[in-house]
Amino acid sequence: MADSLVLLHPGGADPSAFGPQFDALADFTLHAPHRTNQATQDHAEMAHETVEFLDRTGPAHLLGCSDGATIALLTAVLRPDLVRRLVVVCGVYHHSGWDPATELTPMHRRSPALTGTDLGRLPNRTLVMIGDDDEVTLEHATAMYRALPNAELAVVPGTSHGLLHEKPALCNAMIVDFLSNDPVETYAPIRRRM
Repeated sequence: MADSLVLLHPGGADPSAFGPQFDALADFTLHAPHRTNQATQDHAEMAHETVEFLDRTGPAHLLGCSDGATIALLTAVLRPDLVRRLVVVCGVYHHSGWDPATELTPMHRRSPALTGTDLGRLPNRTLVMIGDDDEVTLEHATAMYRALPNAELAVVPGTSHGLLHEKPALCNAMIVDFLSNDPVETYAPIRRRM
């Protein structure tokens, strides 16, 4: 049976935001729930809904983009046992991670508010993906990568917050490789040598 993969779409969007990924992810059992109340719910409420969904469907990989990435992280913090691998695309773990030039809603000015300590408790293998000209700062993505004990970092060159649409072939290849394969043994690790 194929691994389950839950796609958590960006705020203000719907599952069709993952259109460039559907064919590439066809080997997984895909779930793409539509968050219909996203205008009235906060990140924590949406994470609790995701936990309820996973309680019904079983443990799965999570792939979240933008607000969906934040919801994926919060879900993993709430119930790491329900999350296999985690792909965080253009997401923040703390609201301070948005670039100052980004126009934010009131929710995004206060949520999420996870800490490095919160992330440090997550056992899940995690891929942190960001565009090199993203609405999320590179410094924040790097801090997330460093705080997560089992993380990998991908900075996609020549892309913005829309990297999944701007370079779908490259992004899809990295996502499928991450979800399908074990980590490679590296020759000169610094962070992973322990």
